[in-house]
Amino acid sequence: MSEGHSHKGQTAASLAGVIWFIGWLFTIGYAGLVWWKIILGIVVWPYFLGVFLA
Repeated sequence: MSEGHSHKGQTAASLAGVIWFIGWLFTIGYAGLVWWKIILGIVVWPYFLGVFLA
């Protein structure tokens, strides 16, 4: 029975992650950045976020 709760939490977390990622991409697109700044943001920003949250 506990497996059902774990799966439900996992689904909610992955859905929240997908919604967050879509919003993040929308924000990058809305900012009107050139392609190399978008790539830089996709690669570097998660690193700095991880360092900040660690």
